[in-house]
Amino acid sequence: MRRIVITGMGGICALGHDVPTIWKGMTEGRSGIGPISRIEPGQLRGGGIAAEIKDFDPTVHFDESRLALLDPISQYALVAAREAIAQSGLRFDGERAARTAVVVGVGVAGEETREGLYRKLYAEKVGRFHPLGIVRIMTNAPASQISMVHGITGPTFAVASACASSNHAISQAALMIRAGMVDAAVVGGAEACITLGLMRAWEAMRVLAPDTCRPFSSGRRGLVLGEGAGMLVLETLASAQARGAEILCELAGVGMSADAGDIAAPSDGGAAAAMGMALRDAGLAPEEIGYINAHGTGTVANDSTETRAIHQVFGTHARQLAISSTKPMHGHVLGGGGALELLAAIGTIRHGVVPPTLNYLGPDPACDLDYVPNEARETKVDAALSNSFAFGGLNAVVAIRRAP
Repeated sequence: MRRIVITGMGGICALGHDVPTIWKGMTEGRSGIGPISRIEPGQLRGGGIAAEIKDFDPTVHFDESRLALLDPISQYALVAAREAIAQSGLRFDGERAARTAVVVGVGVAGEETREGLYRKLYAEKVGRFHPLGIVRIMTNAPASQISMVHGITGPTFAVASACASSNHAISQAALMIRAGMVDAAVVGGAEACITLGLMRAWEAMRVLAPDTCRPFSSGRRGLVLGEGAGMLVLETLASAQARGAEILCELAGVGMSADAGDIAAPSDGGAAAAMGMALRDAGLAPEEIGYINAHGTGTVANDSTETRAIHQVFGTHARQLAISSTKPMHGHVLGGGGALELLAAIGTIRHGVVPPTLNYLGPDPACDLDYVPNEARETKVDAALSNSFAFGGLNAVVAIRRAP
């Protein structure tokens, strides 16, 4: 089986506009959650908080002609992909262009553009729309834009499975590389979801926290949305070694499952199935895992369900694991969350530091594991899992290990 390694990472979120800044924020335990600046006070019924990207000027990154084509979700995806590709050192010329895939996970696409069009239609009674609205809104826009900007002509598509989209995208890319369809992939996820309409829809579900995100903690009251993108460059081990690339870590295995149960309530059986599959696919024993970047949204049901699933898969080793959720720092980035969280897991293996679970007030009887509360922890980790569990009962888990 072709071994797959990661040679590039890129990211943008509420913690910063590149991976070094994001990682620094994670290890320092800095939160990007705060009052929403782009929605007027009083328009939201809840706490009106999110993890917004601050101080982002798209004109610094894109010329006017391209910017007209880009909803913020595509802007974030392109910024993250540019960083990942630059770090990898890959050049997409000749056969390499056709032997590289682009797969981008998306939860909801083009929301800012869509809301602007609907405002014109229903509020301002404007009868004519901008002709580029559809190409900004379409779900495949981030993947297509990355392909066009970098001249990548291999398989290019979007994956949409709500909060599991990034990990499903990474899994699909890995399977294509293993099958010999491609030799490399630019893969990850993106989201730009902090709009009035979408926030009101989330409020209606009664899962948004009014104060902050505190996964696995007593007193947790819900999730906090975030925005951004995480992108990675995957390639075969042979390719990376042949060109002398720096290998960040090995993508060892993937696991995917469906609960086939409730559209919103999670299942410990489905989550456990995906984690178990990732371990088997990677050839890793449960005892070899040192860290889990948990899905850890901060809702009562999700965190207790994930804890039960970890107990099922890891048995007595569950209590030896370092587990953390980075969502209190970058928010729940929906389709982009899994990729940003994989950046955290890679950082843990490379630097020997586990990012903390912020805002932890104390143990909940239903969440009885080591969640690395409030402060980062130095520890050597050779292998890790990154969990993503989505509405619709869709689960995707990625296993990574130290670079060979």
